[in-house]
Amino acid sequence: MVTQTATGSVDVYRTRLAEHSQIEPRPHPVVWGSMNNSGPLSGPELRRYDERGYHTVSSVLDSADIRRCLDDVHTITDRLGEDDRVIRESTSGDVRSLFAVHQLSDVVAEIVSRPEVIGVAQQILDDEVYVHQSRVNLKPGFAGGPFYWHSDFETWHAEDGMPAPRALSVSIALTPNYSHNGSLMIIPGSHKRFVSCVGATPKAYHRESLVSYRPPFGTPEESDVTELSDELGIDTIVGGEGSALYFDSNCMHASAGNITPYPRSNLFVVFNAKSNALQDPYGAAAPRPDHLAHR
Repeated sequence: MVTQTATGSVDVYRTRLAEHSQIEPRPHPVVWGSMNNSGPLSGPELRRYDERGYHTVSSVLDSADIRRCLDDVHTITDRLGEDDRVIRESTSGDVRSLFAVHQLSDVVAEIVSRPEVIGVAQQILDDEVYVHQSRVNLKPGFAGGPFYWHSDFETWHAEDGMPAPRALSVSIALTPNYSHNGSLMIIPGSHKRFVSCVGATPKAYHRESLVSYRPPFGTPEESDVTELSDELGIDTIVGGEGSALYFDSNCMHASAGNITPYPRSNLFVVFNAKSNALQDPYGAAAPRPDHLAHR
């Protein structure tokens, strides 16, 4: 967000700072519009989402949907090879992520358009929405690497030019998400604070950030994660295949590596409000490629 002052524009989500990080209250709402917005979620569910920053549903996809989706993903990654949209584990070479999957797969495109997926985003964001980013994260058994603590919005603001956190992610489990196979961890309530990060963003940095288990830029200080965790706790999000997690773009979250025999694969779709369209990056020299931030 940029606010106007007597002397010019001020970014209220300043990040990629030169010296030290800061934790500040979020000036924007979480549920936009009214808690009575019509849509798939009830009023109590909207209020809990506002409070904790996420909502879970036990069954959004059935087994046929999941089989078709995974078949498509494997076919596409084999076809693309070393394409920039395919991110591989730095140690094993296994596929870590496939980006722009809603453009590459008709199956995923149809899933994204369903009311129980896009409808929740429209209800919470109180606007027409578009897909800012889509990906499948694959954590194969014994080889799936971790994703370090971060706020998605911090990256999308700094590197993509997203003005405000009027965006959310939908994560749909394509395999069971157990507590022991690298499931997502969220600090509940962290979405109501903005945690800035230290260090100017290097040029052409985006691919390094996607393959690194702990990116050197856009990563919060350990002391800030500790402070939030001590105050708010950490929730581990588990669910069977086909279950869904809807979470605010500013939630502090992470996932551990997977050294179990059981893969953990999830479809992620990020919806941004059309009124929150991307501008020039707030903390980078140039925008990231379209497959990471659709414009």
